[in-house]
Amino acid sequence: MNLEAIFGQVLKNIRKEQKVSQEELAFRSNLDRTYISMLERGIHQPTLNSLLAIAAALDMKAAELVGLVENEMESYQN
Repeated sequence: MNLEAIFGQVLKNIRKEQKVSQEELAFRSNLDRTYISMLERGIHQPTLNSLLAIAAALDMKAAELVGLVENEMESYQN
């Protein structure tokens, strides 16, 4: 699995755990819902600005979000 797909899966999992729709996440992060969808499907990777906005919208630090992605990457490499 590539980095974009892993990021997308982690993002989707967190969003669903928090019971937040793509539309609500987009609103909170001031991003477009279709962009959130493309991130979750691994079509795009976030810019630094988007990463920070998404993390804030999910009430977490960007480093925490990146750490979850890194942990997931390690599980695919092992």
